[in-house]
Parts: sequence; structure tokens; C-alpha cells
Amino acid sequence: MARGGPGGGFDVNALMKQAQKMQDEMLQAQESLKDEVVEASAGGGMVKVKMGGDLTLREIVIDPEAVDPEDVEMLAEMVQAAVNEGLRAAQQLAESKMGGITGGLGGLPGL
Repeated sequence: MARGGPGGGFDVNALMKQAQKMQDEMLQAQESLKDEVVEASAGGGMVKVKMGGDLTLREIVIDPEAVDPEDVEMLAEMVQAAVNEGLRAAQQLAESKMGGITGGLGGLPGL
């Protein structure tokens, strides 16, 4: 019984076509993520950030009441917390968009 013969062989061309399709879908999803924006805040809304789906920081808004020259450390902590939360939200968005594409890996022969 020869491997790769009719009726039971491994179709490399089909695998390559499926891989190319998946790569194209990944690129399209990455491009669309650039247009997505998630928001996060810290300090009861005193610090707000907007993150792009491509994990870029788009905007930081700081309530003037959060600016206390005597406690700059707290402001820095609020900014850090808001940015980290924004990054988590943007990563979740990216994973949800990419997961539908890479979830198809189970359909590839031999994987």
C-alpha cells in the first residue's frame, strides 16, 4: 500500500491552500484590530485610557482632581493600573478575533 496514493494520501496542496487562507485571514483580522478601541479606567474614573486593538495606547485622560502635587505616586499608580487594564482588554479583543481563525487548526490533516 503506497502512501500518498489515491484514496488515502496526504494532500500537501490542500494543506498549503488552507495555511495560506488562514494566513490571509490573520492579516485581515490584524488590520481590522487597528480600528478597534477599548476603554479602561482606574481610581474611580479619575484616569481613563483608550487602547487600540493593535495594543497601542491611543489616549489618556486624567481628571484634574487626580493631580495632587503632594501625591504624584498615587497618580502614577492610577495611570499604570488603567493602562494595564486597557492592555488586558485589548488582548482579549485580539484573542477573540484571532481565535476564530486559529481555531480551525484542528481541521488541518495531521495536526
